[in-house]
Amino acid sequence: MKRSQINYAIDKAHAIAETFRVCLPTFAFLTADAWRKQPLAEWSEVLDLQLGWDITDFGRGDFSKTGLTLLTLRNGALNSAIYPKPYAEKMLQIQQEQETPWHFHTHKMEDILNRGGGDLCMQLGWATEEALFDERRTVEVSVDGRRRSFKPGETLVLKPGQGVCLPPRLYHRFWAEKAFVLGWEISMVNDDKRDNHFLEPGGRFPAIDEDVPVKWLLCHEYGRLNVA
Repeated sequence: MKRSQINYAIDKAHAIAETFRVCLPTFAFLTADAWRKQPLAEWSEVLDLQLGWDITDFGRGDFSKTGLTLLTLRNGALNSAIYPKPYAEKMLQIQQEQETPWHFHTHKMEDILNRGGGDLCMQLGWATEEALFDERRTVEVSVDGRRRSFKPGETLVLKPGQGVCLPPRLYHRFWAEKAFVLGWEISMVNDDKRDNHFLEPGGRFPAIDEDVPVKWLLCHEYGRLNVA
C-alpha cells in the first residue's frame, strides 16, 4: 500500500466515525508528530498491545477490493500479569464491496457486529486439522443468541444491528453490500502476529510504499517512536 492511501484511509475513518456519532479515544487522534511529543511511558498499554489504527490490503495490492480499516480499542495479552484483560474490542470500517479474505483464528473467539450502513455479508466454513476448508461439515453459529445452521460457504447476511459469534477454527470471509458498513468486533485477546491463518497466501500487514510523509502511525509502527 502507498502511505498516501493509509493517510487518506484514516482521515476518512475519522469522518465516518463522526457521521455515525461514534466517539473515539484520544490515541485515535494522535498524529505521528503528536505521538513524539507524548509522555510515552504513560501510553505503554497502547504501545505494547498495539491499540490504534490498522489499515491493511492483506498483501493483495488492491485495497478497494480486498482490505479493511480497523481501530483496536481494547486488548490484553495472554498469560500476562501486566495486561490481564481477557478481551479485545475493535471498530471495523468496510467499504462497499470491499472484502476481508478467508481466514480463521486458532485461539480467538469473536463476535462480529453490523453497527450500521449496508449489509454485512459473511461466508463460513470449518477448518480441517490440516487447516484446509472443510467442504462437508455443517456450520452452526449463534446470531444474536439464535442458533443458525449453514452449509459450508453459504452466505450469512447481517443487517444493521445484527451480530454473529464465531468460534475458533471457523474460516470466515466478509464484505459489505448495498453501502459502507460500520462493523464492530468483540473478542477474546487479539494476537494478529500469531493467531491468523489465511486460506490463500497474502499477509496480515501491508508492505508500504512511502510516497508521502507519515501522518498517522499504524498500530504495528510504534517502534518508529524508539520505544523498546
